[in-house]
Amino acid sequence: MHHSCKIFSATLIVGCILIIQIEYFAEFQHNLCLIWLIIVEPFMELRQFEHFLAVAEEQNFTRAARRLHIAQSGLSASIRALEDDVGAPLFCRTTRQVELTVAGGAFLKEVPRVLAAVREARRAVAEVQGLQRGHLTIGAIQGLAPFVDLPRLLGRFRAAHPDIEVQLSFGSTETLLAGVLANAVDIAFTQFLETPPPEIEARMLACDPLVLACAPNHRLAGHEDLTLGDIEEELFIDLSAGHGTRQLVDQSFGQAGIERRTGFEVNDLPMQLDLVAQGLGVALVPELVVRRRMDEAHRPPPLSLAHLADPEPCWELAVLHKRPSLSASNPAAPSCLALLAAIEAESVPVNARF
Repeated sequence: MHHSCKIFSATLIVGCILIIQIEYFAEFQHNLCLIWLIIVEPFMELRQFEHFLAVAEEQNFTRAARRLHIAQSGLSASIRALEDDVGAPLFCRTTRQVELTVAGGAFLKEVPRVLAAVREARRAVAEVQGLQRGHLTIGAIQGLAPFVDLPRLLGRFRAAHPDIEVQLSFGSTETLLAGVLANAVDIAFTQFLETPPPEIEARMLACDPLVLACAPNHRLAGHEDLTLGDIEEELFIDLSAGHGTRQLVDQSFGQAGIERRTGFEVNDLPMQLDLVAQGLGVALVPELVVRRRMDEAHRPPPLSLAHLADPEPCWELAVLHKRPSLSASNPAAPSCLALLAAIEAESVPVNARF
């Protein structure tokens, strides 16, 4: 009994500290409540708090049982179990009424606030599930614009769910995939070459042929039906190895048994195309990306392109996310994906093959 009293006293002290924190830091109330429950859970159940409060307020087991809609015998058993857990009597029972002991009075000071914190925690969870609060993290590779209108998607999502905080980041294919696996990224728009892990769902959005981007005065500018052998002597400007486009190019040359030279390696798609336009090398990139750059007449220097012979390597864009059936999936993700499907239905990118 002495040992149990020590445990109860320590738990009560920690509980008081947590309640003080709850009062002064309301925005963390639900988190602190969860900490309280983790501490208290080995000793008692949440329903016992409710039973205790009802008996304390009614000062009568019969009225408390009626209020709780449970049998009086069940209520009495619950209170006895609670007293056993805390290691001290909480009520003085007489034939006429029920009174709190000193320990019961101390316990009563904290129980209403703990129950209020639990209600707040449940409300917070309900709001997240109902998309009334929360956050959504979206990751994307560069060069997404010709295939997915990301600003339009984010604008519609914000209009539909104004209280959901949205974070946008850009990275390589490897970085984005790792982010989805680690639950750091909820939705990723990226190229994907391999079969996705079982916990990730992937849907292809576009398949665009790779073309040879080059300077307008390059000897191959405007050519058609080029083979990989025709360009093996060229100096390539590549993205770094973590990017899906680089992996696709390396894979294509490797399967053809052809070696090539990389003159520059960059992490930025606009920089890659700028270096190509300056005549410093060539690059294999999705056709729509090159055409979008060529259409930007205000942005010198200009670019040109050459087409590969069929079957040319196809750059596939996919949207990745955790499967909705998994507990770690973000409730906001399905809503965003539904808006993406609606935008796709409204406007299909020209020249992209699906």
